[in-house]
Amino acid sequence: MSGGVSGEDLVVFVGTGTGADGVGPVLPMREAAVNVADLAVTRGDGVFESIGVIDGRFIELPRHLARLKHSAAMLDLPEPDVDAFARAARLAVGAHAPQRELLVKLLHSRGIEGSDRASGWVQVLFGTDHSEARSTGIRVVTLDRGYRHDIAQTSPWLLQGAKTLSYALNKAALREAARRDADDVIFVSTDDVVLEGPTSNVLVRHGDLFRTPRPDLGILAGTTQAAVFETLGALGFETSEAVMAPAELATADGVWLLSSGRLIAPVRELDGRSLPVDAAFTRTLLERTFGL
Repeated sequence: MSGGVSGEDLVVFVGTGTGADGVGPVLPMREAAVNVADLAVTRGDGVFESIGVIDGRFIELPRHLARLKHSAAMLDLPEPDVDAFARAARLAVGAHAPQRELLVKLLHSRGIEGSDRASGWVQVLFGTDHSEARSTGIRVVTLDRGYRHDIAQTSPWLLQGAKTLSYALNKAALREAARRDADDVIFVSTDDVVLEGPTSNVLVRHGDLFRTPRPDLGILAGTTQAAVFETLGALGFETSEAVMAPAELATADGVWLLSSGRLIAPVRELDGRSLPVDAAFTRTLLERTFGL
């Protein structure tokens, strides 16, 4: 199937049991099989990255590959062959049916328990239509994450700041948001510090200053956030990684959630209260950063 065009989502395996270059053939997702004893399946013992692809262009691929290695090191996983992951991702995107936006997932697992051989695969998925969220905004609730803002320093074994496959808590938070008639979540610490979303970073504007929570607060350093900061700097704005209280969200001139899928989504409602949405400025950021 490699080199062809598929009307369905695709998978390429990386590492064990693949070709000399560490990359397997392109497979339809319905034909791809992961061993049921793989620790990614039985324990969520692995790491992953989600990468946006626009008109065939990978968004921040080097940053995602670097973060995959960083997350793997935090879990004491075998180091992923990021060159093989990149080859597999490009191969699968080239074989996928053309679409304006695709989502690529890189998954790196500890493998089958006791084998001492990691496993990995790449998924290429049809992208979700996020146009409404980007233009009109999303409704968000704040939820207590259940620990202090300094947990990454006090309890590093809790793996805050690693992008792990253990997403049950994040999914539970999104279900709670839906129960509260909201689209997404911003986590806050028990000592009243803004953290991140289940799958996103937070961007806050006050005047010409744009801030995001510091990555040493036990949150995942954002690839989309880093790209947006570069755009903001080029536009002449001041940017900063900071410690922010939830009360500062309510007084902001704008709040956005940044992620590889939605890219930039303004928050139009926070805990039931309206926030200002600058649709024109959001479009500028999307165009200047991602060519959308």
